[in-house]
Amino acid sequence: MDGFVKICGLSTADALSAALEAGADMVGFVRFARSPRHIPLDIGHALSAAAAGRAQRVLLMVDPSDAELDEAVGAIGPDWVQLHGRESPERVAAIRARGRPVLKAVGIAGPEDIAWAQTYRAVADALLLDAKSPPGGLPGGNGLAFDWRLLAGLDPAMKFMLSGGLDAGSVGEAIALTGARAVDVSSGVEARPGVKDPERIRAFVRAARAALSANQTRAGRT
Repeated sequence: MDGFVKICGLSTADALSAALEAGADMVGFVRFARSPRHIPLDIGHALSAAAAGRAQRVLLMVDPSDAELDEAVGAIGPDWVQLHGRESPERVAAIRARGRPVLKAVGIAGPEDIAWAQTYRAVADALLLDAKSPPGGLPGGNGLAFDWRLLAGLDPAMKFMLSGGLDAGSVGEAIALTGARAVDVSSGVEARPGVKDPERIRAFVRAARAALSANQTRAGRT
């Protein structure tokens, strides 16, 4: 996942094309009814098929039952399952055992959340560190950032993707401060909730790619 840029919450063919043409490494499809980015299974199937072989496809779900997971995986055929709810480490391990790599999202607001994220390292293939949702808010995609300085003491061996409040203007600073080697965006490339803006997608991928490359160069010198 080193050097990866993920565009999440894609729901139309035009938005997907913009992400793929911009060079996104991962594209995300949301199955969560409360989200403005939620897509029906038939649309998810079509978008996933269009992305096959061009980017890694991520199915985002929130506390799914086995039946919901099987239905969505069967229709969309993702390369990854992203869990963005309150799934316990035991539940994450059980879902991972079903055969798909798991990206587990963890909301961050303080040092205690960094400690909690560590409990998922052995059961998830990678972590997505996002801003903790406000009371009553969606699990993700809120356009909120957390204090990136909280990641200063993070184990450099931890595989994580940085998310939360990123856009083309902030992603460079975020990568420089955290040393993140992969980033995720959803609301930061939207004209309004759920509606992706192709130019913002292109600008984000360009800015993220430049910052990730600079980060790798700095790491190589140390």
